Amino acid sequence: MSSELMAAYWQAPPMARTLATAILVTSITAHFGLLPIDWIYFDESRLFKLPPEIWRLVTSFLLSSPQLGIVLDPYFAYQYLSQLETTNPKFQRKEDILWYLITVGGFIITVNRIFLGGYFFLQGLIVALCYTAVQDARGAKANFFFFTVPAQLIPYCMLLSSLLMNPMAIPLQVTGILAAHWHDFMTRLWAEFGGGSSLLPTPAFLSRFVETPRVFRREYGTAIRPGPGAPSTGSTTGASTGSVLPDSWRTRGSGHRLGGD
Repeated sequence: MSSELMAAYWQAPPMARTLATAILVTSITAHFGLLPIDWIYFDESRLFKLPPEIWRLVTSFLLSSPQLGIVLDPYFAYQYLSQLETTNPKFQRKEDILWYLITVGGFIITVNRIFLGGYFFLQGLIVALCYTAVQDARGAKANFFFFTVPAQLIPYCMLLSSLLMNPMAIPLQVTGILAAHWHDFMTRLWAEFGGGSSLLPTPAFLSRFVETPRVFRREYGTAIRPGPGAPSTGSTTGASTGSVLPDSWRTRGSGHRLGGD
């Protein structure tokens, strides 16, 4: 049984799997007092310390709501990011999704820090992922808890549910919708209706980052195939050697204030 669960876990879309796992582990350890909140909240002043605490750019998106949110937030993050990763025609490459997360996350951080003063941003990211995932599903139906609604209304159903359960999260979720709409305008709407190209193209360095040397196994050891332009050494090693990102990444296949509840 455990082997089947592990097999299903590793067969899941890698970026969605990684994000959901990071949210779940961070949230459990933080909410149960094993991980100090002071280590993970976002504060731009900490980025300019020596050494700069740049991990806060990531960890500020990894803390879920308490109680039931520890389960629901990783689930929603996985559900919508996996849709982008596997079925959305807008994201043909893994680096496109990575660039989406970077730019949308940066927009959410900037708007929240200027206007709302928040410290954690996961709820905004989840709604942004949802908004982007359902844009190409207009006319389709989707389930939101016990209700069936038009797919494009799911982000607004999330806002409505927050109005009943966690009203303080609504401003952050609205910034997620704004971030997703901004990204859609910059990458698709402008190119389609403005007669130009994408205003937010995926940088080449992300492609080089994703295209790390490939690792493949042989009966007599593990060999590394260099990336494009790199000389081939033809060497093998008996030890297991890993690349920076998983091999599958290279092919398609409610926010909180610090000290809040």
